[in-house]
Amino acid sequence: MTVIDIPGSKSVTARALFLAAAADGTTTLLRPLHSDDTEGFTEGLTRLGYGVVREADRWHIEGRPSGPAVTDAEVHCRDGATTARFLPTLAAAAATGTYRFDASAQMRRRPLAPLTQALRALGVDLRHGGAEGHHPLTIEASGVKGGELTLDAGESSQYLTALLMLGPLTAEGLRIEVTELVSAPYIEITLAMMRDFGAEVVRDGNTFTVSPGGYRATTYAVEPDASTASYFFAAAALTGREVTIPGLGTGALQGDLRFTDVLRRMGAEVTTTAGATTVRSSGRLSGLTVNMRDISDTMPTLAAIAPFAGSPVRIEDVANTRVKECDRLEACAENLRNMDITVHTGPDWIEIHPGIPRPTEIVTHGDHRIVMSFAVAGLRTPGISYDDPGCVRKTFPRFHEEFAGFVARTALP
Repeated sequence: MTVIDIPGSKSVTARALFLAAAADGTTTLLRPLHSDDTEGFTEGLTRLGYGVVREADRWHIEGRPSGPAVTDAEVHCRDGATTARFLPTLAAAAATGTYRFDASAQMRRRPLAPLTQALRALGVDLRHGGAEGHHPLTIEASGVKGGELTLDAGESSQYLTALLMLGPLTAEGLRIEVTELVSAPYIEITLAMMRDFGAEVVRDGNTFTVSPGGYRATTYAVEPDASTASYFFAAAALTGREVTIPGLGTGALQGDLRFTDVLRRMGAEVTTTAGATTVRSSGRLSGLTVNMRDISDTMPTLAAIAPFAGSPVRIEDVANTRVKECDRLEACAENLRNMDITVHTGPDWIEIHPGIPRPTEIVTHGDHRIVMSFAVAGLRTPGISYDDPGCVRKTFPRFHEEFAGFVARTALP
């Protein structure tokens, strides 16, 4: 049995950083993710005046319930969507201050409009410096009273997460009615973590009620990243190997662990205990039709191994993957076609037919998940290369080394 230690969850680390910064007291995060995205988040907190001390396996964040320690700051959010969406929301709660946010060209292309419109509806003085609904933006903070909102989170659940986490920092709390919601399991992560930091939040269907009162500091352990784990689970399923990932068991927060259910439907054997999940396989996979709306970050993982299934793989309800770091649906289709695989696509679906992929240079579009997904396909198609292999630094800087080590340790006789 091969045991793989996966780095901490990006989603959990980002939420924990927001909550720790807003909490009363000093929070210690255990095993947070070290990556470009989370470094950008901590850099942003530092520019806003929050105290952040980073050690190898734990970070200490000095919370400020009253908001940033500085009243004027410029923050560059790099490529990080959570940074670009969460930090302006955190700054908006300050009693006073002028805060300017910008991001990379890639992040500037990604939408913010539902979130910034909601903040304006709450009375936040927010101005975009270029295209409406995109970075850069400036916030003239004067606190947030709270109130009622209607939100369309069908494009990204991060809009709702940002507003939910803002709720305890408002004077009167928030009541949010959600009309559309994608990646719903990520909201369950948010709610659980808010409660762990002392907030009161209630969900009744698509209505979320958040009480005022702030957060309290704590010691919080970040669980391994389930999206990252998908590459190792898929590798085991594709090649007849076995892998166990500790820290992702029956009590895991992250919905992306449900990717193992997809592998089970394809023929892999999956065992989940309280403390770990194991995937083993004969290497023979069946095709299927699957709705991945709630686990869409793992769509590229499935797309990359789909040609090796015995029948077509059709992935549905993944329109939101078109507004990630790149248009992931088309990026997967483009690369698979370059590998001589028959692929059909629609507005929110992709269908991939069995075939024998030929090696090619993967066009990554600077997207970490495209690289890591097609690394799995490379186990059955030697000779695959990437136009930007280093973009994995966004979430897993040592991916190539760790994946090669995994392959070496599980080499078949």
